Amino acid sequence: MARRSARAAPAFASHVVADGLVVAAVLAWWFTAHGLPSYVLPEPVATARQLMLLFVDPGFIGDTLISLARVVTAVAAAVIIGGLLALAARFVPSTSYAIYRRLLPVLNSFPAVGWALLAAFWLAPGNFSVVAVEVLILVPFCTIAIAQGLADMDQDLIEMGRSFSRSPIRVALKIAGPLLLPYIMSSIRIAYGVGWKIALVAELFGAQRGLGYLMLRAEITSDTAMVFATCFAIVIIFFAGEKLVIEPLARRFSIV
Repeated sequence: MARRSARAAPAFASHVVADGLVVAAVLAWWFTAHGLPSYVLPEPVATARQLMLLFVDPGFIGDTLISLARVVTAVAAAVIIGGLLALAARFVPSTSYAIYRRLLPVLNSFPAVGWALLAAFWLAPGNFSVVAVEVLILVPFCTIAIAQGLADMDQDLIEMGRSFSRSPIRVALKIAGPLLLPYIMSSIRIAYGVGWKIALVAELFGAQRGLGYLMLRAEITSDTAMVFATCFAIVIIFFAGEKLVIEPLARRFSIV
């Protein structure tokens, strides 16, 4: 019992410090906003009201769900495309230099705002243009993570599998796939985090629905509380996805 208490004490202290910092930040925000116009810095209560609307009001919850659907779609597409690029570079050596020395450096360094502006010029505003921008930015992260998994794969285990089965598909599904799953989960985790960082940028220029569109409309009307609310909504959705979906899957495949 004493040992258990000794182990629990540091964890409890860590939570106290973390939660205390949050409370202190909110109090500092409230005191600072108390003497400023709402369009400069809204009070926490006003921001909380707008935040609740994003998850409750039918007029706003659709925009929240649209942004979430776009991010999830972009992550899935980026993992698939990144996996295909990693496989091509691994098993078709003639493509390796083009992928790693030409394609990925361009995708890694090209600014997100640049992709968003080009999508606005070339594509009609909507889901496709936003998802396309997100995919172009997420693909390098997924490709690198999955390529690392292919490089780290236990070749002796693969050879042993081939000695028991002549079916490449069976070996891939029973051995190579499970070995690669932790790296696929890692790429999903990275892409999910980065995807939310760029979601608003993509929606600011190429969407008529979504949290980015709400933020743009709030900027035009000087509704600073809505700007804060959209940012906090993304934080909440991100943490919910991490805790409820990604972390359980990550523990299942032993990468946490």
